[in-house]
Amino acid sequence: MTVGTVREDPVLRAGRQHREGNVSWALLAAVLVGLALALVARRSDLRRQAATVEEREVAREKGSARARLQYPHVDLSRCIGCATCVAACPEDGVLEIVHGQALVVHGARCVGHGACARECPVGGIALTFADIEQRTDLPVLSESLESSQVPGLFLAGEVTGYALVRSAVSQGTAVAAEIARRLDEVPAALPAQRLDLCIVGAGPAGLACSLEARSRGLEFVTLEQEAVGGTVAKYPRHKMVMTQPVELPLYGPLDRDTYLKEELIELWENVAREHQLPIRTGVEFKGVRRGSDGGFVVETAQGEVAANYVCLALGRRGTPRKLGVPGEELPKVAYGLLDTRSFQHRRVLVVGGGDSAVEAALGLAEQAGNEVTLSYRKHAFFRLKSRNETRLAQAVGAGRVRVLYSSQVTAIRPDTVDLQAEVDGALQQYQLPNDDVFVLAGGVPPFKLLEASGVSFDPALRQEVAKPVEQGPGLARALAAALVLGLAALAWVIAFRGYYSLGPLERAHSPWHTLLRPSSGIGLAFGAAALACMLANLAYLARRSPRVSLSFGSLTSWMTVHIATGILVLLLAMLHAGMAPADTVGGHAFWGLAVLVATGAIGRYLYSFVPHAANGRELALEEVKSQLASMSSGWDETNREFGERVRRAISDLVSDDRWQRSFVRRVVGLFGSQRRLERTLGELRRQGRNEGIPVDQVEPLLTLARRAHRSALMATHYEDLRGLLATWRYLHRWVALLMVLLIVLHVAAALRYAASFAGGGG
Repeated sequence: MTVGTVREDPVLRAGRQHREGNVSWALLAAVLVGLALALVARRSDLRRQAATVEEREVAREKGSARARLQYPHVDLSRCIGCATCVAACPEDGVLEIVHGQALVVHGARCVGHGACARECPVGGIALTFADIEQRTDLPVLSESLESSQVPGLFLAGEVTGYALVRSAVSQGTAVAAEIARRLDEVPAALPAQRLDLCIVGAGPAGLACSLEARSRGLEFVTLEQEAVGGTVAKYPRHKMVMTQPVELPLYGPLDRDTYLKEELIELWENVAREHQLPIRTGVEFKGVRRGSDGGFVVETAQGEVAANYVCLALGRRGTPRKLGVPGEELPKVAYGLLDTRSFQHRRVLVVGGGDSAVEAALGLAEQAGNEVTLSYRKHAFFRLKSRNETRLAQAVGAGRVRVLYSSQVTAIRPDTVDLQAEVDGALQQYQLPNDDVFVLAGGVPPFKLLEASGVSFDPALRQEVAKPVEQGPGLARALAAALVLGLAALAWVIAFRGYYSLGPLERAHSPWHTLLRPSSGIGLAFGAAALACMLANLAYLARRSPRVSLSFGSLTSWMTVHIATGILVLLLAMLHAGMAPADTVGGHAFWGLAVLVATGAIGRYLYSFVPHAANGRELALEEVKSQLASMSSGWDETNREFGERVRRAISDLVSDDRWQRSFVRRVVGLFGSQRRLERTLGELRRQGRNEGIPVDQVEPLLTLARRAHRSALMATHYEDLRGLLATWRYLHRWVALLMVLLIVLHVAAALRYAASFAGGGG
């Protein structure tokens, strides 16, 4: 007897199908339970969103919502709310999920890692500079980092606006490579004593430029005012430095994600020594000018250097920013802190509001016997890393650090420091007993020196940069791919329509049955291919997970594969089933696939539109609140207090109508919200009249209040609609789990069935 002639007993087949059907329905019930749990999770999500919206408003008030240099721009038309960007960002609080999409919360914390853009599976994030059209602190450079006004003069590193070690290394390498290319194309016919290249600065950019110049055979010299490492060398002892991914010329990729400052400096010094880089330290840069013979003359305090090309790999910190107060020249005043352990049992004042100042204060507070005071000129910290903000709050709560906001040093004396601070609108004078003062208020960038060398910072001369625009969900390309795959499947079905048009019993007598049936030939190959596509499809989840070490290929490419294989697995499964899925585990798996593709399409393309609208209303609400806050800022004290009262009343009303109710109560509350608004506005109008505030000041304020309330209501009900649409996403995930389980059961049943056939036909 051959395998092809074996027939399964009809009774046994019916029993098998019945058992498989029971399993399928049991799994479907599990899916419904999962959806019920998703509804419970919805309330938790609302609470999280409320906290995020409040945090973003605090960030806006503190000034940390805007970026200093680079920041991520989120294309809401593409964002699918997967939160991969939030997980990928090494800085806490830059991005969060609001209304199912990524939004910038603390833009000032962004330092340009670019991990969010690299890891976005739909290409919905781009790094850009804030207010590039008005920025006067960014040099005007070409794409090759050459000065727009001085050909042959290049800039690299932090001075260009990019703060990361990785960016500095990449720029320094690119500059040396560009100069080598130009020299190869047009050899310089200049005096022999002139160098090919003079590099100013031996930080990450200058070191990388030096290594690339060495690998290209250039004649060069590197000038450094202090020591190898540049800005990094000034970091406090044992500070962690992010470097990944970094590849140094002549060295290769660094083998670790992070290095301590000392480890990185030692590595750089070893590389410089190994390759005999001509680095001259202790050389103060004074400027660069064009020589009479067309080359460059680099002016230093120790003499002049002639070169065909110059690369200024300077930092942005420049010279330390001083306070300009009496006593600042005393020996106890320092502008950097390398080792906190050298200071114990001291009365210390730290001046500054950045991460360096806060980290110094925290480090000093951990030493025995120290009394640490932190003075900051603003009313709140606005650009701290979240971990530093948390540690500082803990230290203040424990009494280890005292913070004086809105304060300024007025005089420094041998044993005391005089300060004045604004408390409740009034200036108060302080005299602190003091042994050491650390002024960590940043530095004065070397912009004047650069301008004197010919570098322009005029925004009008800067090449027009295309602003990030919404690209849309990218539906056309995906539809085209689906159309091609669908047409290919249709062509196959038409080619074998004589077989696929037959009933199940008639197919057994078709000459194509052995080839096309699910258990053998091409039909079985379709099933195996569908299984392979499913595994490739699920690999996307592993690539996206931060807990799985799978990093090759961009996540955007993986997302494309995820979509393509999702469609392909459905078509292959349909052909594997012979265009007639049965009431079995395999048939149920097929219908699960169909639902999975449908919910995936809704989640990928349709789901983004409603969150986009909700976030648009959030931005409109923020704008109205800003107008509310600024409108009364120029009034006298009485009227200004009334304006603040209006703002608080509307904020309370908005909060009550948004986050504190269930969905049913929000729908019911919709009908009463307008009545509560009118009652609140009427009371505020009466108060304004009783306090003698002019009508032309009260009414515009109340009009803005009405707009704020309307925007909040619209955002709330968009969010409710988003919550309903989010059910599709949960359905997509649970159906995916159901489908995987069904396919596992289907494959196991098929293998068992084949084994029984093999045993019966032996």
